[in-house]
Formats: sequence, C-alpha cells, structure tokens
Amino acid sequence: MEKYVAYYRVSTKRQARSGLGLAAQREIIERFIGDERVLIGEYEEIESGRKDKREILWTAIAHAKKEKAKLLIA
Repeated sequence: MEKYVAYYRVSTKRQARSGLGLAAQREIIERFIGDERVLIGEYEEIESGRKDKREILWTAIAHAKKEKAKLLIA
C-alpha cells in the first residue's frame, strides 16, 4: 500500500475556528485515501498567503521523505 502524509493550511485564524476550510480539505484527502492507501501523518498550519516560512509544511515534507511517502495537499 502507498503511504501518504497530509498537509492542511488555512490563511486566517477565523477560517481555522470555523473549521470550514480545514473540514473541506480533510474530506478531499479522506476521499482520496479511501481503503487503498495509508495516511501516516497529518499536519495543519494557519499561515497567511503573504508569509512563506511554512515551518509545518517543511516538517510534513521531512516526514514524507523519511517514510518514503507522498505528500498530499488538498
């Protein structure tokens, strides 16, 4: 089975609190994963599109590389 690491991002704390942006992203990933694939990690970040540090994204990338998994971004 293929392994995957999921990365979710919203740009504002308001979006994070509402859950709408994150919930939609999670639903997309869950549909893709289904029964055929394995999700080995999930990372969530609240970061403006104007900022490009993305520390959580880099952590997710490192995890995927270490586990020879693919990174999923909805």
